[in-house]
Amino acid sequence: MKILVLNCGSSSIKYQLFNMADRKVVSKGGIEKLGMKGSFLKHTREDGQVVIFEGEIIDHKAGIEYILGVLTSVKHGCLKNLEEIDAVGHRVVHGGEKFKSSVFIDEEVKAELERNIALAPLHNPPNLKGITAIEELIPEVPQVSVFDTAFHQTMEPFAYMYGIPNILYKKYGIRRYGFHGTSHRYVSERVCEILNRDIKTQKIITCHLGNGASIAAVKNGKSMDTSMGFTPIEGLIMGTRSGDLDIGAVTFIMDKEELGLRSLNALFNKHSGMLGLTGISSDMREIEKARESGNEKAALALDMYNYRVKKYIGAYAAAMGGLDILVFTGGIGENADTTRQGSAEGLEYMGVELDVEKNRAVHGTEAEISLDSSRVKVMVVPTNEELMIALDTEQIVLERSITGR
Repeated sequence: MKILVLNCGSSSIKYQLFNMADRKVVSKGGIEKLGMKGSFLKHTREDGQVVIFEGEIIDHKAGIEYILGVLTSVKHGCLKNLEEIDAVGHRVVHGGEKFKSSVFIDEEVKAELERNIALAPLHNPPNLKGITAIEELIPEVPQVSVFDTAFHQTMEPFAYMYGIPNILYKKYGIRRYGFHGTSHRYVSERVCEILNRDIKTQKIITCHLGNGASIAAVKNGKSMDTSMGFTPIEGLIMGTRSGDLDIGAVTFIMDKEELGLRSLNALFNKHSGMLGLTGISSDMREIEKARESGNEKAALALDMYNYRVKKYIGAYAAAMGGLDILVFTGGIGENADTTRQGSAEGLEYMGVELDVEKNRAVHGTEAEISLDSSRVKVMVVPTNEELMIALDTEQIVLERSITGR
């Protein structure tokens, strides 16, 4: 079975084509600046060669049509025709409370995704556009929706409810949903495969650290809690997002700076976090270079980042009643050894003993970075959300072909 995985953003489309026989990526790529001047498609061929196609790509349908054309082209493609695509899996950001797992896409599912636009106004519309485009371009191909929020639907009400009037939850669905669920699910399952442990017996904390970042408490294979909330702004300090912030400070800033909702949203989502703290960049590599050059703002920001990660690790270990495995993933978690070290230092009392030399040597590969004597295994596991989407898509489509529903 060959499965096309699509991740449609507001101005981008990322794709990977999987051959599920060996779970390998046949080709991959993405469109950037969709609907804008200077749009282009960057495509990695089956032989690894990268080619770039420049041209006006006006919308998601045109973009996906372009992608399908490249995949079936004689010179750069890997498919003889579109009939070789057996299914399409879509990353969909918000499934609300309705979807607790990945689902086959039908009219009822699309209607529910429309209703969830209010919860994810920036993300769900382009996700839906990708689904509609596939329906129009290759209508016979089954489609599956894989939700960022689904994995966290196992949280108990005491973990996901906020201390606000209950009527606001009933009317608007204001609660903690959590995001990065596909990543947290993948690395928690994968780390148990690596260590040959039964996930249903393990207490795992997964740290997805990238430009967007979140931590999850995974107990016996289920998400018990996660740091992102009603939106992806809550929790850790991120590249440009503030993370946890006193609501009183928000209203104070609104009053003093005379900011409207649009400006306030931009402030806390696009101009805060590591970028706002340092005034340098949202890229941790640049901030680390600045710290090495003696920049005090960079040093403080990195200390704040690590401290926030450490606080959540401690809180989730307490919530689960212990910890067996601590996992780092995401662009920062997989590559920034100083961040991993700064986040794990001081946790020896709870059984976390980092091997500094092992940790320093690991960048982007699966590896254990704890001492042999450490009671808690500390691991680096590169995430693979696209493979998780492909696997879910394969399972749902095969089950549907057997059961007929």
